[in-house]
Amino acid sequence: TQERRVNWGIDPETCAVLVHDMQNYFIDAYDTQAEPMATALPNMVAIRAAATAAGIPVVYTAQPGDQDPEERALLTDFWGPGLKTANQDIIAELTPADDDVLLTKWRYSAFAKSDLAERMWAWGRDQLVIAGIYAHIGIMTTALDAFMRDVQPYVIRDAVAAGMRIAPQSTGHAASALAQDALDRGADRSRLAHPLRVVEGRDG
Repeated sequence: TQERRVNWGIDPETCAVLVHDMQNYFIDAYDTQAEPMATALPNMVAIRAAATAAGIPVVYTAQPGDQDPEERALLTDFWGPGLKTANQDIIAELTPADDDVLLTKWRYSAFAKSDLAERMWAWGRDQLVIAGIYAHIGIMTTALDAFMRDVQPYVIRDAVAAGMRIAPQSTGHAASALAQDALDRGADRSRLAHPLRVVEGRDG
C-alpha cells in the first residue's frame, strides 16, 4: 500500500469541480458502453450532479474547433489541426448548466491562457476535483499546474478515461463514490488521487 504523504480531504466549501475536455471529438473515439467509459462517464455525471446540488462551482474545458494554426502552434506538430467546429460540443450527458463555467482550452493545462486561477481565487476555492478525458496529458498537466499554484488537485481515478492503467483498488469504495460523498458531506477522503502511467492518447 502506498504511504500517504499529506492529510488532504475534499472540502465542499473550498473546492471546485473541473470536467475536462468531454467533447464529442474525443469521446467519438471510444465505445461508451465499454471500459473505461462504461465506468468513467456515469461517475462523471454523478460527480457533476453532486457538485451542482451542493452549490460547488463546476467548470468545463473545451478546445475550440477549426483553430488558427498560429494559435494552436506546437500542438499541430504532434496532433495535427485538431478538432472541427462540428464536433467541438460537450457530450449530451454532461451538457453544462447555465450556471456552469465553460472555458476555452488552448493548451494541456486548463489554467494555461485562461482565467481559471482568477475565478478560483474569486470564489475562495483552493481545491480542484478533476474528472474527464485524457488523464495522461491534459488532466495530469492540469493537476500539476494546480499544485504549483497552491491548489490541491484531486484526480478521481474512476471518473477519468484514456491514456492510463489503474493499479488495483486500495480501498473497498470506488473513488467516485468517495468524491460524491465528500462533495455531499465534506467528509475527509484519503485515496482519491492515484498515480497514472502513460499509455497513449490524443492531444487533450
